[in-house]
Amino acid sequence: MLMQLFERAALLLICLFFITRIPRFKETLQKNSHSPAELAILTLIFCMFALFGTYTGIEVEGSLVNVRIIAIMAGGILFGPWVGIVTGIVSGIHRYLIDIGGVTSIPCLITSILAGVVSGYIGRRVNRSKRWLVGIAAGMVCEALTMLLILVMAQPHNLGVDIVSKIGLPMIIGEVSIGLIVLLIQSVEGEKENIAARQAKLALDIANKTLPYFRSINAESLHTICSIIKEDIKADAVAITDTRDVLAYVGFGEERYHIGDEIISDVTKTTIRSGKITIRNHIADDKTPQIQSLLIIPLEERGEVTGTLKIYYRKAYKITYPLQTMAIGLSQIISTLMEVSRVEQIKEAANKAELKALQTKINPHFLFNALNAIASTTRTKPDKARELIINLSGYLRYNLELNDDLIEIHKELQQVSDYVEIEKARFGNRLQVEYVMDEVSVRIPSLIIQPLVENAINHGILKKKGSGTVTISVKDRGEKVRISVADTGVGIRDDVVDNLYHDRVPAKQIGLYNVHRRLKLMYGEGVIILKHEPGTEVYFDIPKEKS
Repeated sequence: MLMQLFERAALLLICLFFITRIPRFKETLQKNSHSPAELAILTLIFCMFALFGTYTGIEVEGSLVNVRIIAIMAGGILFGPWVGIVTGIVSGIHRYLIDIGGVTSIPCLITSILAGVVSGYIGRRVNRSKRWLVGIAAGMVCEALTMLLILVMAQPHNLGVDIVSKIGLPMIIGEVSIGLIVLLIQSVEGEKENIAARQAKLALDIANKTLPYFRSINAESLHTICSIIKEDIKADAVAITDTRDVLAYVGFGEERYHIGDEIISDVTKTTIRSGKITIRNHIADDKTPQIQSLLIIPLEERGEVTGTLKIYYRKAYKITYPLQTMAIGLSQIISTLMEVSRVEQIKEAANKAELKALQTKINPHFLFNALNAIASTTRTKPDKARELIINLSGYLRYNLELNDDLIEIHKELQQVSDYVEIEKARFGNRLQVEYVMDEVSVRIPSLIIQPLVENAINHGILKKKGSGTVTISVKDRGEKVRISVADTGVGIRDDVVDNLYHDRVPAKQIGLYNVHRRLKLMYGEGVIILKHEPGTEVYFDIPKEKS
C-alpha cells in the first residue's frame, strides 16, 4: 500500500516537473509575488492535483488511501494561504460529496481544510530553507489527526480501528512526498538567483561598453549606445527618448523614426507620466505593426522622469522575467551615467576650472575599476554584487549633488563608506578599514575626507607588499572636531610633505593638495601630516558652529 501511495506521489512529481519546464509557468514560479490571475491558475493546478489524488485513491474498508493532503500542503507552502486554503476547501468538500455518509468523509473534510490553513501559515512564517522539513512534519500531523478523527467518529468503533490499523502508517509515512515536491519547486525558484547574476553581469558588460559614449551625449553617441544594447540583448530594435522627442532609434523600423521626431506613442507618454515600467507582450506598435513585444522603462534623474529606454521584439511574449531584470538594472545605470554626462557638460559650459574639479571627483578609471569589481562578483556572490551596485550608485549620486555649501559630516562619511566598500571588493584581504568615531554633529566642506582615504589606499597600502589597514577617525575635541586618516603603508616621502607646505604640488598629488588648499582658505589651516612607523597620518580640525 505504501509503494502504491509513493507511485501516485511520484506521478504528481513528474507532472510538476514537466510543468516547470514550460517557460511561462517557470517564470511565474520565479516571481516573488503573484498577480490574482497567476494565483488563480496556481490554485486551479493544485486543486486538480488534489482531486486527482482523491480519484486515484486505494479503497480500503470504505476509506481511500490517497495523496490529497500532499497536494494541499505543497500548494499552500509554496504559494501561500490563498492557494492552500482554497485547495483544501475544494478538495475537502469534493471528498465529502463523493462519499456522503462514509466512515472517513467528515474526518477527511476537516483535515483537508486544516491542511490548507496550516500550509498557508508555513508558507508565510517559516524560513524558506526549512519549509520542506516543516511541511513533512505538518503533513504527518494532519494525517495522524485524520486517523484520530476516524477512530472517534467511526461507527461501529471496530470498523474505525480496522481502517486505521491498515491505512494509518502508509498515509503518515507518505507525507514525505511533500518535502520532495517543495524542494522541486524551490529548485526552480532558486534558479532566479543565477538568472539575476547573469543578467546583472550582462547589464554591467553593456555599461562597460557604453561608458565611453556617455562622456559626451549627442545623437551619434546615443545611436552607438542603442546599437550596443540591441546587439547584446538580441532585440529587434532599441530606442532612447527624452520626455518629448526621440533621441535615438536603432533596428527594425529605423527608417520610420528620425532624431528629434516628437513622441507619438500613447504607451510611451503614459510611461513618462506614471514613471512606471510598461510591458506589452502581444501588441502592435502604431508605426511598426510588426512589433509584437515591447518594454518601456522610465529613465530618472533625482526622482524625476527624464526619458525612456524602449526595447522592441517582433515576436510576441519575448519580454521575459530575466529580460525585465536586466533591463531595469541597465536603465538605472544609464540614468546615472546620463546624469553624470549632463552635469559634466553643464560644468564645462559654465567653468572649465570647475569641470576639472568635478573630473577629479568622478574619476573614469574608478568607474571602470568599480564596474569590473562588481562584474567579477556577480556569478559567485550575487547578493554582494547588488550591494556594490548600491554603493557605487550612492557614491556617484553624492558627487553629482555636491555644491559649495557645507554638509553634515555623516553624509560625507556615507560617501566615504561607499567608496571604501568598492575598494575592499577590488583588493580583498590586502585592505582593511577601521572606523573610530565619536558622536559629533558638525558641518564640513564636501569631498574633504574621501581624497585622503584614496591617497592612503593608493599611495600607502598598495605600495607595499601584503595587507594594510586604513583607520578613519572622528574625535570630539571640545570646540573642534579632529578628522584623521591613518594608514600602515609605505609612508609619505619628505619631498611630498615639503612640496605641499610650500604650494609646489606635482600633478599626482592634486587630491591631497586640493584638500589642503580648501581647508586653508576656509579655516586658515590646512592638513597636518605625521609620519609613523609604519605609515602616515593626515589630520585636520573643523571648528564647531556656535549655537
